[in-house]
Amino acid sequence: MNRWKDEQVIVLGMAKSGVAVAKLLHRFGANVIVNDKKPREEASGVEELEALGITVLTGGHPDDLIHPGVSLVVKNPGIPYEAPPVAKAVALGIPVITEVELAYHLSKAPIVGITGSNGKTTTTTLVGQMLKAAGISVRVGGNIGTVLCELAETAHSDQWLVAELSSFQLMGTEHFRPRIGTILNLYPAHLDYHKTLEKYFAAKQKLFANQTADDYAVLPYDQPEVRALAERLPSQVYYFSRRSAVRPGVFIREGKIVWADEAGREEVVMAVDEVALRGEHNLENALAAALISRLAGADLAAIASVLSTFTGLAHRLEFVAEIHGVKYYNDSKATNPVAAIRSIGAFEEPIVLIAGGLDRGIDFRDLVPVMKEHVKGLVAYGQTAEILLARAREAGIDNCIRVDTVEEAVFAAAKLAQTGDVVLLSPACASWDMFPSYEVRGSMFKDGVHRLKTSLV
Repeated sequence: MNRWKDEQVIVLGMAKSGVAVAKLLHRFGANVIVNDKKPREEASGVEELEALGITVLTGGHPDDLIHPGVSLVVKNPGIPYEAPPVAKAVALGIPVITEVELAYHLSKAPIVGITGSNGKTTTTTLVGQMLKAAGISVRVGGNIGTVLCELAETAHSDQWLVAELSSFQLMGTEHFRPRIGTILNLYPAHLDYHKTLEKYFAAKQKLFANQTADDYAVLPYDQPEVRALAERLPSQVYYFSRRSAVRPGVFIREGKIVWADEAGREEVVMAVDEVALRGEHNLENALAAALISRLAGADLAAIASVLSTFTGLAHRLEFVAEIHGVKYYNDSKATNPVAAIRSIGAFEEPIVLIAGGLDRGIDFRDLVPVMKEHVKGLVAYGQTAEILLARAREAGIDNCIRVDTVEEAVFAAAKLAQTGDVVLLSPACASWDMFPSYEVRGSMFKDGVHRLKTSLV
């Protein structure tokens, strides 16, 4: 990292990754300027950085911020490339990266990179727990928890660094090379940022751009458009599949999870019905995690132990409470229709669905078949409420209610639900029309459920 000593570096965005990058580059002797368009009082970390002697500019992007004397721009992943300072840097030929690229240059540990439209956090967490159960030293971060460059700076060569990676993060990489990389799945998402599915997929594929024959690529065999990548990857390709016996890889046969190595030798990991996570989508996450962990050296007993006990993460089909025979589940992380469809399909019980959120121009027609099969009532809120209510009516659902808040949605859903039903928050939308994050939305739902429980005691 001494390559940036005395060089001018601009860090765009003061989220936790921006603050971490600024501090790191400052320690390595770079001349760091941090810029955030938010007003000073809304930008976190300003005083901390200034106390270190780092220049912080807030309230907009100065016209002279980017100039030929700048050696590097590190941007917050969510800042679009059309943003004036980013576009100017690109035009001047100044490298524009995300902190994931810095983490790669710092890390002595081999990296597992996990991306996909859905399931990243669950799979990343599972891999971390599997490696730990197997006695393998591991650190987990990236788009989940700790900023990756913070972990990478102190990582050792005998550890694994397991990283959840978004398409936004991967777009800003140049030399990043994970020892094991996986794309879990690919569905239309973040098209407001990437503009086209092709560009979105291209960003995901950067995960494999620098891999060699010594590395591993883990692909979903059941999704042909992703599986087709194998033809042009230099790395060793392994598959996971719910539907086909794949070799080498992990698959399901006759109710068993099976591992097959490159020589075709097979071993049973465990029975499918022993997996604690609910839903076919989580079964796919489990298969991917098992395969990644096996390639990283975990034994099958450790993998099976974790899969039999891990019940999930907050806001991802999270069981909240049972009230008068009705079970309430928080799936606020379902921020797109595909995720919601998978979550709805995880239940055999009749569902009262709570959905809605940011309007990204999606028509939600793909929800109609699964709603027709599983959903008995819909409570909708947010910018997309009316279109979701229209789709529910197309599905033949008569019990439809519009509300203004998630708390109101909980009480409205309770009126529609009967003993044996499930009330499921699975919004199918991002949260940003009403909430700063899906976590806040999910927490509001849980608070509403607990208030409901108290009111009915």
